Amino acid sequence: MKPPKNSAAKFDDLAQQKRPSLALEFWYFLKHNKKWWLLPILVTLLLLCLLVLLGGSGAAVFIYPLF
Repeated sequence: MKPPKNSAAKFDDLAQQKRPSLALEFWYFLKHNKKWWLLPILVTLLLLCLLVLLGGSGAAVFIYPLF
């Protein structure tokens, strides 16, 4: 039977682990805290950012007729 690790050893083990990406960490936040109402806001903001970025490129010719 293994002896229990002290808290300093546990901290060192956790510090050596690879950190999750920002998107994965946000997903864990939504899942753990049940903040599902944030998801539609995030998707809308991402689509708006994509529209702004594409509006300044060669794809603007195809986007402008949609509005």
